[in-house]
Amino acid sequence: MKARPLDERTVTALVTAATAAPSLHNAQPWHFHWRSADHTLELSADLSRAMPHTDPDHRALHLGCGAALFNLRVAAAHQGLHTDTLLLPDPADPRLLAAVRIGSTGPPDRDTAALFPAIDRRHTSRHPFADRSIPDDVEKALCDAADREGTQLVLPGAWHSEALLDHVRDAEGRDALEPDGFEDLQRWTGRGPDATDGIPDYALGPRPRLGRAPVRDFAGRRHVPGRPTADFETSPHLALLGTRHDSPADWLRAGQALERVLLLATLNGLATALSSHGLERPDLRELARDPVSGMGHVHMVLRLGYGPPGTASPRRPLTEVLDLD
Repeated sequence: MKARPLDERTVTALVTAATAAPSLHNAQPWHFHWRSADHTLELSADLSRAMPHTDPDHRALHLGCGAALFNLRVAAAHQGLHTDTLLLPDPADPRLLAAVRIGSTGPPDRDTAALFPAIDRRHTSRHPFADRSIPDDVEKALCDAADREGTQLVLPGAWHSEALLDHVRDAEGRDALEPDGFEDLQRWTGRGPDATDGIPDYALGPRPRLGRAPVRDFAGRRHVPGRPTADFETSPHLALLGTRHDSPADWLRAGQALERVLLLATLNGLATALSSHGLERPDLRELARDPVSGMGHVHMVLRLGYGPPGTASPRRPLTEVLDLD
């Protein structure tokens, strides 16, 4: 089977789906280059959107780009296109994160294509979730989804969840003592209604009043007119996503797994939120590991539950993130 020619409209539709992915502070640190002669979409890191204080090794940047890569795979499968993905294809260019040959030999992945409707519906929810358990079969499906991408999703027990919540409070306390660390947060939050990136005030959600869910208050001490307060759950449903090793390729795999889990959770009626605050300090990240599971390195803490789906965050125009050959 030969690769089928793709027109500009199809390519832009694929990249539009890709860029709906989550990223740290919604910085959207990706750039795509369509090489029509090779039927290949290249995904590169946009280092102008890196965060030197929060993410000095660019691990979170890779996670966001990995999530965008998975959305691209989903959109291609939805259109009946097979994809062959090569991670870090050029050792001489670490900014080139992936090369995706589209329409090459092989059938599309039907299970992946089935996730497509969730791309537009998935939004980070910074709202309280209901005190309601998640069915065992749904939890197992989410764990299996992470496994399909070569990663591990662990649902921590009560003592481990308590420790994770303590780590978030520890990180918040350290932030207060290190004002330089606020530079990244100040750059990417408090945007106006016309913003195309970052976290605008309308997407903040209510200010926590009671509860211990790991919800980062991006407004900090800044007053946001009209923003309500709300009680959050005291025993949130948390999940840890991790890998055995901790290389850039592992970070990209973790990003793809993260998005597969989020999309599947969305299709199952779950609201989702992400918390990396307690993982931004090396010592706290090490403590987040589940010693029973054998997980080597934690990349994200997920908060899952039943509640409002969250507000869509702004997206950069395609003219800024896509080049066509």
